[in-house]
Amino acid sequence: MGVRRIVLLTLGWENLPKSVSVHGAPREERMLEPVPGVLLQTDGGWVLLDTGFNTALIRDEGLRQRFHPGPEYIPVLPGPGEPLAEALDAVGIDMADIYAVAVSHLHHDHAGGLKHFAGRVPVHAQRAELAYGLTSPDAEKNAICRIDFDDPRIDWRLADGEAEIAPGITAVPTPGHTKGHQSFVVDLEGGGGFVFAFDAADLTENIEHELPVGGFIECSPEDTAEQIRKLKRISKEKGYALIPGHDPVVWPALTTEFADRFPA
Repeated sequence: MGVRRIVLLTLGWENLPKSVSVHGAPREERMLEPVPGVLLQTDGGWVLLDTGFNTALIRDEGLRQRFHPGPEYIPVLPGPGEPLAEALDAVGIDMADIYAVAVSHLHHDHAGGLKHFAGRVPVHAQRAELAYGLTSPDAEKNAICRIDFDDPRIDWRLADGEAEIAPGITAVPTPGHTKGHQSFVVDLEGGGGFVFAFDAADLTENIEHELPVGGFIECSPEDTAEQIRKLKRISKEKGYALIPGHDPVVWPALTTEFADRFPA
């Protein structure tokens, strides 16, 4: 048993300094990075990894001034509607067919779409991540916006370490970027698979050169590099490609490649 189909989604973009992704990179060097979502088809239906932005925090001027004041970090929405709904419509998948959601972490570009699933499906996360988001006075300063996930209707399924989300989908703790960040190992039906780093490694150069990511909470940059090495070990042991979370070259190329490899 394993995952039968993978569909990559781009749920927006982020105009930001490269130093957000690579520790020590020049702040004047900027990038336009994709906001990722991953759909995985299993026997029970579709599992969604990460949910993109909360559009209300971007489109409402008052909320934008609080949560995205800029000019250093600029969120970019892909269209006039809800990014997740538009992305699903573009690939012919109904939101009602998603039976479980997992978030790599609670940053606003990954957890903002949880509003679509509150009261509907289980949401998987690391317990340490949710605890930090709900209790730390520094959470919002670190781009973890409680408004995205503080909903009593959310059916949290919290893990304290490695956990199976569904057959063929395993969450692997990779803390550092946030307190409870998790990456995902995806085993394909019939063999093979992938390791999705998400923000444990934003770019290919993070992986190839084991460069620490630029954002981290209550740890050192080197701690984030150790998580990259951990994922590289898993990738090597299983023979799976390790996919960075926000690479502006890799993500669109893989989106096209996966569309051809995993047709509807």
